[in-house]
This record gives sequence, structure tokens and C-alpha cells, in this order.
Amino acid sequence: IVLVSGHLDSWDVGQGAMDDGGGAFISWEALSLIKDLELRPKRTLRLVLWTGEEQGGIGAKQYYQLHKENISNFDIVMESDEGTFKPSGLGFTGSAKARDIVKEIMSLLWPINVTDVYDHADGTDIDYWMRDGVPGASLRNDNSKYFWFHHSQGDTMTVQDPNQMNLCAAVWTVVSYVIADMEEMLPR
Repeated sequence: IVLVSGHLDSWDVGQGAMDDGGGAFISWEALSLIKDLELRPKRTLRLVLWTGEEQGGIGAKQYYQLHKENISNFDIVMESDEGTFKPSGLGFTGSAKARDIVKEIMSLLWPINVTDVYDHADGTDIDYWMRDGVPGASLRNDNSKYFWFHHSQGDTMTVQDPNQMNLCAAVWTVVSYVIADMEEMLPR
């Protein structure tokens, strides 16, 4: 299972379009693009739209409790929760061998200048999996404007730039598809 995700909950004063509707949008779009291109990877791609992140991660905890018995089937868990501004790469948590593979995958995104692999993936909703050794990835982007809108009335769809979101979706699509279609799972 290659899991792509974002969460649907938002702070009570805004719409949550950026935090974290953007992560949900690009995760949905990644799977839609793969389907539209009629690509069939070797492994399952799974979309999870988390809830309860702002209330202590209760949605992620419940999902983990329901699926942890199959942890060996999870290849990578990916979460976007830092906005969907111009992407620069991925945060990654995993073994050195897995990191080398992810760096090779990210080199495919050279044409859009999104190739960096940063230490440590961030994501409340994927932390349980990463603590148990499943590789994790989080989208990194130019979030210099993130706190202009974070948990505010300004967090509306007008914050989202369609071109930047398309770039984020491209990153999510390429990474999730290539990992799901590799002969072997990422090394733990």
C-alpha cells in the first residue's frame, strides 16, 4: 500500500482551504491523474482524507489501530500538511537505502525544479506509521506565506494558486506512482 493523504478538518474561523484542504486536493488529484492516464501500478494506491487532526489526531490514531496488523504491507505513507504553495521537494523519513531511491525518483521532477529531499517527514497523521518503521514523506514547499492564513478567516480558496497546486499534485503523482510500481518495496 502506498498511502497519500491530507486532512479535511480546519480551524473554526476559516474554511481550511490551505490548512489542509490543499493536501486533500492534491492527494485526490494524484490518484485521479493516475486513473485518467490508465496507469496500473503493481501495488495499491490508497487515498486517506484524515479527520480529527486538530482534535489530537484521533482520526489518524483510529486508522492506525484498524490497520496496524497489516503494517508490513505499507510501502510508504505520504502526508501534505504544510500548504500547497510552490513545491521544492519532499521531507523523508526512512532508511538510507530508501532515501537513495527517493532521491532517484525526485530526479524525475527536474523539469519542474522540484528535486530536493529533506531530512524528516512531518505529519501528525503519519507519525504512528513512521515510528513503527514505515517510510514517510511530506510535501515541502515555499510556505513563507503559510502563517498569513493558517487558522485564520483568510484561509479560503482564494489563497490557492492553481498553478502551484498543479505542481504539488505533479510531485505527489510521480512519487506515489513510481513507488507503487517498483519491483520491490522501499527498504526498511
